[in-house]
Amino acid sequence: MKNETNDMRYLSIAILTGLIAIGLFSIRAVSVFKSYDRTVTVKGLAEQEHMADVVIWPIQYTVADNNLERVYKKLSESRDMVIDFLESKGIEENELSFSTPFLTDKLAQQYGGSQPTDFRYVVIQTITVYSEKVEETRKIMGNLDELGKSGVALTGDQYSLRPQYLFNRLNEIKPDMIEQSTIEARKVAQKFAEDSDSKLGKIKTAYQGQFSIFDRDANNPHIKKVRVVSTVVYYLSD
Repeated sequence: MKNETNDMRYLSIAILTGLIAIGLFSIRAVSVFKSYDRTVTVKGLAEQEHMADVVIWPIQYTVADNNLERVYKKLSESRDMVIDFLESKGIEENELSFSTPFLTDKLAQQYGGSQPTDFRYVVIQTITVYSEKVEETRKIMGNLDELGKSGVALTGDQYSLRPQYLFNRLNEIKPDMIEQSTIEARKVAQKFAEDSDSKLGKIKTAYQGQFSIFDRDANNPHIKKVRVVSTVVYYLSD
C-alpha cells in the first residue's frame, strides 16, 4: 500500500513537471510568434532620367490650285523637296512614311461651297520621320525653315503635329531601379526601427509597383523620367 502511494506521488510530480514544461514552451512560442507579428511597411522610390531612343516627327505640307492635275503636280514637287531636305540632313529613306493625300474641293463642299475662294482644290499630305537618331533629328527640326524658303507650305497646329518621343529600354534598367528602390525602402525602415527602439528583421513581403515613364517637363519631352515605387514589409524585434 505504501509503495502504491509513492508511485502515485512520483506520477503526480512527473505530470506536474511535464505541464510546467509545456506551459513554459507555450509561453516562449507565443512570445516568438508575437515578435514575428510586429512589422513595419515602408515604400522606396527610385527615379532615373534617360534620353528617348525613338522620335516620331510628322511634317505636314499643303498645296492649292484651281486645276486638279496641276495641284497633284505641285504636291509631288513639294514631297520631293521635303524628302531631299531630310535625306540631305542624314535621314534615311527607310525612316520615312507617307500618308494618303487628303484632297478638299471647295466648290463641292455641302456647306460653305458658295463662299468665295482663291483656290478650288487644296491637298494636304504628311511625311512622318520614325528614327532612333533622336539628337540628330532634333537638330534638323531647327532647320525646318529652309523648306519654307524653298516654297514648301508647311501646315498643321503645334499640338496635333508635335513630335513624339519613346523610351523602349525599360527592361535594361529595371533590375537596377528595383534594387535602388529596395535600398531606399530599407533606409526608411531602419530609421523607423531606431526611432522605436526596435531591431530591423528580415523582409516579410515585398511588392514591386508599376513603372511609369513621363516627360521630364513640357519643354523637354525627349528627356524621360522613369519612376518605380516598391513596398516592403519588414519584421521588427526588441
